[in-house]
Amino acid sequence: MPHLSLYQPTHRSVPEKLQDPIRFRNLVKALESQLRKTADARDADDLLAPFYALADDHEFWVHSADGLAVLAAPGIFETHRLQRTVPELTIVADSFHTKPLLRVLQSADRYQILGVSRQEIHLYEGNRDEVGEIPLAPGVPRTITDALGDQLTEPHLTFGTYGTGKVGPAMHHGHGSKKDEVDIDAERFFRVIDRAILDHHSKPSRLPLLLAALPEHHNLFRALSHNPQLMEEGLDFNPASVSLDELRRRAWKVVEPRYRERLAQFIDAFSEASAKQRGSADISDVAMAALGGRVDTLLVDADRVVPGHFDRETGMVTFADGDGAAVDDLLDDIAELVLGNKGEVVVVPGDTMPTATGLAAIYRF
Repeated sequence: MPHLSLYQPTHRSVPEKLQDPIRFRNLVKALESQLRKTADARDADDLLAPFYALADDHEFWVHSADGLAVLAAPGIFETHRLQRTVPELTIVADSFHTKPLLRVLQSADRYQILGVSRQEIHLYEGNRDEVGEIPLAPGVPRTITDALGDQLTEPHLTFGTYGTGKVGPAMHHGHGSKKDEVDIDAERFFRVIDRAILDHHSKPSRLPLLLAALPEHHNLFRALSHNPQLMEEGLDFNPASVSLDELRRRAWKVVEPRYRERLAQFIDAFSEASAKQRGSADISDVAMAALGGRVDTLLVDADRVVPGHFDRETGMVTFADGDGAAVDDLLDDIAELVLGNKGEVVVVPGDTMPTATGLAAIYRF
């Protein structure tokens, strides 16, 4: 059964993004050339039809990110807008080539930024290379009106009388200033936002969360937050006031020490596990362990491809010659199996890998 994988760098702004549909169509033609060498003509037409439809979908190309992944097989057609650029790539194989997708979704350098003001929020996701705003999940209010609706605090007036009798008409005064009302609403808004971001974004992603807000909002938000992913360090400005590249630069300056510490912890854990015979860098051994659900954590080299075939019935690994363009990537297949068995996969740069094989596994038992 053929599985089609297409990866393409895309652009957020004109004029570059105007070329993205054209480049996509060229990649589809390359994919078609590979597919027709092995597939029946009618099957090939069925698999390629949604690709060509996507090429003509103007609305889809209006909302570009930094990269695009498209995966297709009989009964399957998935598109993924990516927050990281990817190299152009087309592969037809027995399984999907997911390494570039895993690199985006499982890389240790990912983080989120919550931009907060008294009136609205914005959520960004990034890594060392790019950052971009992401859609809020259903159930996450963007504005204070979305969050509180008709429960916004009304002014509270108590009446007193001045100038009665011959002096003049009565004058009313109220207790509770406008600032008090704004502070009450801001606190209630921040509580709603904190819970919604935790439930709908931080828990599923488990990514570190940077708070980006004016200094006067940091103390209030942090005092009431229950989000364990919220970093102690933050960004003391409104992210909408700077470019995305400047936002990425400032955010990475804060996140990088945590990223490097996390990588060091993984590498130390692998060294300790290997010394106790509870870890391995041998691809064949790790493949068998992954099949048995024994891999707790798998480090994968972001820059390596190991061509070959992994038999998911027997666990047997067969290595192949070539550059991997028309065969499966063993690292890819093993990582996918580890994820399917509830293990953790972390894609790391090649220069930080503790092994030369392209992977390092820590076993559960």
